[in-house]
Amino acid sequence: MQSPGTFPDIVEIVVEIPRGSRNKYEFDEEARVFRLDRVLSSAVFYNFDYGFIEGTRAGDGDHTDALLVIDEPTFTGCHVWARPIGGLEMRDEKGFDFKVLCVALGDMHQQHIERLDQVRPHRLVEIEQFFNTYKALENKAVDVVGWRDHEVALQVLRDDRATWLREVEGRDGAADERHTEVPETAARGDAVPGGAARPP
Repeated sequence: MQSPGTFPDIVEIVVEIPRGSRNKYEFDEEARVFRLDRVLSSAVFYNFDYGFIEGTRAGDGDHTDALLVIDEPTFTGCHVWARPIGGLEMRDEKGFDFKVLCVALGDMHQQHIERLDQVRPHRLVEIEQFFNTYKALENKAVDVVGWRDHEVALQVLRDDRATWLREVEGRDGAADERHTEVPETAARGDAVPGGAARPP
C-alpha cells in the first residue's frame, strides 16, 4: 500500500506495545521478531500505542521512537500511517531521547489534529507522568525535558532518515564490493570463472 503522504509529514509506525499494556515488547531487528523485554515494575501502563518509525535511525542506534494517539489499542506488529504533531524530549541512561508524538490517520477522532495545542492538555500530562514513573522501581533515571512543537519533530525525523539512508547505502556498497570481487585465479590469468583455462 502506498503512503498517503510524503515523509516526514506522514510516517509509517510499527507498533511494539499496544495501549493498556504493562508488557514492554521490543522489535529484534536482526532476528526480525518481537520479543518481550520486560514487564514494567511500576504500577503504570502504556496509555498510548508505542512503537517506532520505519526508515529512521536515532542516535541511540534504534529506530526513532513514536507515541501514537489513538482511541482503541492496535496490536504488536501493526503498521499505522500517522501524522507527527510534536515530540517529547527526554534524557535517559543513553543520553538524548526524542519520542515523536503522532496521530493515527485511520482514527476519525484524531486524524484532524495537526499541532500539540489541539491535543487535550491532560493527555499530554498523562504521557509525561508515565515516563516520569515507569522506570522508578528499576533504578533508572529519566529526565523528561518537555514537549517540542511540530517543526522540531519534523527536523528530528529528517535527521534520523538521513542517518538511515547513509546506513543503507553503506550496506549496499559493501554488498556491491563483495559481488564484484574478482576470483584470485582469474586475477592471475589462470582461468576464467565458469569456463576453460586461459592459455599462458
